[in-house]
Amino acid sequence: MCVGMTARVLKVNRDVALVDASGARRQISAALLPSVEPGDYVMVHAGAAIAKVGEGDAEESAGVLRGLFD
Repeated sequence: MCVGMTARVLKVNRDVALVDASGARRQISAALLPSVEPGDYVMVHAGAAIAKVGEGDAEESAGVLRGLFD
């Protein structure tokens, strides 16, 4: 099974984005998405942003993940 995480984009420099995923900051590839901007929420898998997601979906996903580890 593969799991993607939602993350909030903090900074973008060309095809590399700095994201915050539940407090963990990581640099990821943003090359697969045509336009990623700070404040966007993205689905991250294998070090790459694979889709934009809405803020509500990102919050729901984070809640589900927290529930798994509580």
